[in-house]
Amino acid sequence: MLRRHFLKTLALSSGIMLPLSRSAFALQSSDGDVAQKKLIVIMLRGAVDGLNVVAPVGDANYRRLRPSIGLAKPGTEFGAINLDGYFGLNPALADLTDLWNEKKLAFVHSSGSPDTTRSHFDAQDYLETGTPGRKSTQDGWMNRLLSTLPGDKYPTRSLAIGPVMPRILSGNAVVTNIANGAAGSKATLLDNPAIGNAFDKMYQGKAAYSQQYQDAKSAHKDIMTASMDKMDKVEMAASNGAPLPNGFPGDASRLATLMKNDPKIQMAFFALGGWDTHVNQGSDKGKLANLLSPLGKGLATLSKQLGPLFDDTTIVVMSEFGRTAHENGTGGTDHGHGNVMWVLGGKVAGGKVHGRWSGLDENSLYEGRDLAITTDFRSVLSQVAERHLQLSDKQLATVFPLMPRVDGGLALFTS
Repeated sequence: MLRRHFLKTLALSSGIMLPLSRSAFALQSSDGDVAQKKLIVIMLRGAVDGLNVVAPVGDANYRRLRPSIGLAKPGTEFGAINLDGYFGLNPALADLTDLWNEKKLAFVHSSGSPDTTRSHFDAQDYLETGTPGRKSTQDGWMNRLLSTLPGDKYPTRSLAIGPVMPRILSGNAVVTNIANGAAGSKATLLDNPAIGNAFDKMYQGKAAYSQQYQDAKSAHKDIMTASMDKMDKVEMAASNGAPLPNGFPGDASRLATLMKNDPKIQMAFFALGGWDTHVNQGSDKGKLANLLSPLGKGLATLSKQLGPLFDDTTIVVMSEFGRTAHENGTGGTDHGHGNVMWVLGGKVAGGKVHGRWSGLDENSLYEGRDLAITTDFRSVLSQVAERHLQLSDKQLATVFPLMPRVDGGLALFTS
């Protein structure tokens, strides 16, 4: 009982979730290049309204369906930011325009899960397991990906940033869970030498618990080391000694510092909530825009502070499903189907809205109410795994069982 209580306490106080099990990574002679590739996944829980993120302002049906919340055309007051003459970006994401112009940001519209559920719980589960419609899957696709990648196993090779271990990273491969904000890198009781030595002796030689204890202790040490000195300087430079702002921009800055200081970190996951905008959603301003603004700032901060590492990094932003094409009677939108995925990175074929646009006319809408899906979300993720992380077809089949054939017209990366 004491050991179980301590392990739980260590996880909570240090911001690190202890691994339930482990798997080794096969060593290959060509590990080096693959190990340098980074993947960051950001999940927007609650179903973000993709039609007001990347708005089809060139579609005559858009403002007809959204007379009060639709974005105005580019060039008009409070209008969308022009992307390609047809699609416009929500002005709240103005911080991302440099990445778009540098062709390091792309979108995949009319994308999503083929499962038809409008349940947040089920849809998020399918997005995280990578097996739409199959509730029996025990592990997350990022954990399977971690197990598939060659190279040594480290407790900090994959980070889940948030209060709990997410479904997407659950499984056999060891993963480190750290808290949001500065708490994730603060000292704990175990950093006191006397207390730490006492617990070292307690778990010495106890095989059932010692490996989990050592993994957690090692992960905490790595995070603390990567956070010291340079993290303090970044925070002071940003606000003349004031702490970094709360929320995603601050977490993004901390992650960039961790990844620069600890080359063993290869993958990271964030979950951000609040996107269920049934009421008073707004357009260029309002509830949705207030959520998009810090997200855009955080992504811009992350890409900038990663520096040269960004060239070997891919960032994916996704949400469980989209929202209705027609605004509702309370100035919001309800649960929908098709959505937009975001892909950022140094080798991304950016400056383009990818995917086959399905349109908003009555005959094109899914069930007469939602944006239809023309690109399975796994087609996007599998291309990231194949082109960016260099997985073979056999490995892809392990990460995404029953994966659909990738759309031949989807080319998300440069050569």
